[in-house]
Amino acid sequence: MKIKNVILRHLKMKMKFPFTTSFGTFLDKEFILVEVQDENGRSGWGESVAFMSPLYNEETLKTNWHILEDFLIPLVLDKEINHPDEVFDLFEPIRKNNMAKSAIEGAIWDLYTKRQNIPLAAALGGEKKEIEVGISIGIQKSVDDLLTIISEAVAQGYRRIKVKIKPGWDVDVIREIRKSFPTIQLMADANSAYRLSDIDLLKQLDEFDLTMIEQPLASDDIVDHAQVQKQLTTPICLDESIHSVEDARKAISLGSCKIINIKIGRVGGLTESKRIHDLCQKHGLPVWCGGMLEAGVGRAHNIALTTLANFTMPGDTAASSRYWEKDIIEPEVTVHDGLITVPNAPGIGYDVDLNTIEKLTVREQIFSK
Repeated sequence: MKIKNVILRHLKMKMKFPFTTSFGTFLDKEFILVEVQDENGRSGWGESVAFMSPLYNEETLKTNWHILEDFLIPLVLDKEINHPDEVFDLFEPIRKNNMAKSAIEGAIWDLYTKRQNIPLAAALGGEKKEIEVGISIGIQKSVDDLLTIISEAVAQGYRRIKVKIKPGWDVDVIREIRKSFPTIQLMADANSAYRLSDIDLLKQLDEFDLTMIEQPLASDDIVDHAQVQKQLTTPICLDESIHSVEDARKAISLGSCKIINIKIGRVGGLTESKRIHDLCQKHGLPVWCGGMLEAGVGRAHNIALTTLANFTMPGDTAASSRYWEKDIIEPEVTVHDGLITVPNAPGIGYDVDLNTIEKLTVREQIFSK
């Protein structure tokens, strides 16, 4: 196939509720929606998960737009592409900028699978008809507020509860959760808020039977995490530290973690996500799919990836209604008893809502040869 046009749209969506982590609070989600079109005018869709500020990693919406416009789009426009895996190799000369790469690679995967008349999940080698999902809950104003949200999530059937922690909002908070919910599958996500010197505090979390502690140390660290994992019985899950299959290989070799969170945008796309999945499966490490407050297109890509066999832990892909008054796909993503039914339509399996997209678009630019 040949990519004849690429359309970039900057969208701004208001969140239903503020979402707070150790590195900031989000009231709106601004992101880039990527549309690629083939010679027949058929479209594939991808979504950049970069935030407006370089808080999660070094990328931002503005830097993604720049990298897409000036470097990545010229590499794919009017290029004969036989399979989306080739896109990873096309982009290899461009260092990092994984979220920008992932956005357009995901759109090409969607287009390719529509042309092949197969679901994206099937093209990736997915096996599941339903996927288990959990929910990610940000830092709240009070423990009582947090317990109320957890109670609602449990009542809705979510299979795992993830809560954000940071210094001063950690051990005592987890203790209160466990008092109220002694049997739920519970994990704590630190988003790199701690240092090796906090080992004694982190060891206190062992008493709460957590499924995992996610990324306690620095976002670029693999070595110190290995020291912490040796002293904890709770599995460490790496997130921000894993940008490639090579990072995953090194983390496994060092014993830096027992679980890996695969985020499509963080690792540069679906092709690399699958490679990390396959490596972890070979070494007996379970994986799960993390969330980046995606709108519907990114959420659909997450669902497709999670159908692979070694995604054995509930991911972060909650229902659209958890975050948005109205999503940009039809039908919206829904969760029933902690499960999402995997769509079987070609491509990502959902239709984009062009009317809603138009209303939310701040800026649009079309690229063609």
